[in-house]
Amino acid sequence: MANYILNINGKRLEVEVDPSTPLLWVLRDHLKLVGTKFGCGMAQCGACTVHIDDTAVRSCVLPVSSVAESKITNIEGLSADGDHPVQQAWMEVDVPQCGYCQAGQIMTAAALLKQNPNPTEEEIESAMNGNICRCGTYLRIKKAVQIAAGKTS
Repeated sequence: MANYILNINGKRLEVEVDPSTPLLWVLRDHLKLVGTKFGCGMAQCGACTVHIDDTAVRSCVLPVSSVAESKITNIEGLSADGDHPVQQAWMEVDVPQCGYCQAGQIMTAAALLKQNPNPTEEEIESAMNGNICRCGTYLRIKKAVQIAAGKTS
């Protein structure tokens, strides 16, 4: 066990865990930040996507020991009241069906637009490709990212 002081959503939070504990479980089980979802546990589906220093990463395979000095943002920290352009576009297009994958989808889209405020359709598809939506809302997701790009550029 080791103590870590993590910078999560702009707050310094302390946790005592095994260094190999995946960040996902630190967020969910130890810090009760349950917006980040468990999907596959193998970094294949994208449900667990968070930002590490503004880059989208899969938290289910990322040991907490590797992020101790990083700025971590999960869906609860993306905006205080759901007014991030990606969140607004998600609601405008009515993207969610079951909603399970949406936190990971939103976090991936937000990281894309931070790095590339005006992506092409192909760049959106490439960036979002690793996020699985079992409800198949891919066309609405792409449309929402395009709308959000218009709000951030």
